[in-house]
Amino acid sequence: MNLTHYLRAPLPLLALLLCTASSTQAQSSATTALAYVPNEGSGTISVIDTSSDQLIAELPGGSKPRGIAVGVGRRWLYVSDQPRNGLQLVDLGTRALGATIALGESPEGVSISPDGRWVVAAVEGKNEIAVTDTRTNMLAFSIAVRGRNPEHAVFSPNGRLLFVSAEEGEAVDVIDFGARKQVAQVAVGARPRGIGFLPDSSRAYVATENANEVFVIDTASFAILARIKAGLRANGIAVHPSGREVYVSNGGDANVSVIDTASNQVVATIPVGQRPWNMALTPDGKKLYVANGRSNSVSVIDTAHRTKLHDIPVGKLPWGVAIR
Repeated sequence: MNLTHYLRAPLPLLALLLCTASSTQAQSSATTALAYVPNEGSGTISVIDTSSDQLIAELPGGSKPRGIAVGVGRRWLYVSDQPRNGLQLVDLGTRALGATIALGESPEGVSISPDGRWVVAAVEGKNEIAVTDTRTNMLAFSIAVRGRNPEHAVFSPNGRLLFVSAEEGEAVDVIDFGARKQVAQVAVGARPRGIGFLPDSSRAYVATENANEVFVIDTASFAILARIKAGLRANGIAVHPSGREVYVSNGGDANVSVIDTASNQVVATIPVGQRPWNMALTPDGKKLYVANGRSNSVSVIDTAHRTKLHDIPVGKLPWGVAIR
């Protein structure tokens, strides 16, 4: 209904119509996927409405927010705060900082289990993965890994495995999450970074920053299925919900490579901002959000047309993106 119809309505009906419109708008906002961007240079979390690509909020994020996960129901953000050696909770209802969970020296990448029960953080200084129970928001247990300076710890979509990349290693540590222990180590290129899985958990894609390659790993046998040449300083990985494409951010080339998973070949390259880092897709896979660390922006990519739609200014030194 347009404004003319509202103005011609009787006052009681007008009040009802306005109330209904307001309720519909609030409901739409509640169901829209939001992108959360940790800005390690400004200590904030930028919040982007993915339906309009507008910046709608700036939240406190601790002293140096990096890894980030969004809790079920968008009740809490879980953010690694490297200088404070902890997992910073952010209350999304009050938009205020909550408790800080002590993890150990220099926590980095953070991810959440598919069922929303567990939040894991790679703890560089202790060479372990710290696991927080979201039911209590307390540290539950830790799992040691062989790799030095683990940076990312990512769940397979079925929740059974955790793949861990280490800055000072040339391998990926594989954790059986149910058994709470490491069960394999897969040799890859120098300085492994971002990790992503196909939706059926059958394959993992690992970016190696110093080798400028993406390694494809069979998650049943842990064999290397393919090595794909990427751009300079390949680091972030995002996998399309269809499983047909994998996206790799190339920090030295200021672009994103698109890999066709059927052929394991790069089929497109999309320019973005400077030092693209970690990324995330909307649940429908229509848009990819790329954190550009040196441009202080997030690039939004139309995945169907493989083109950049626009850049959204955020805080200083954005490190990654989480969407829910």
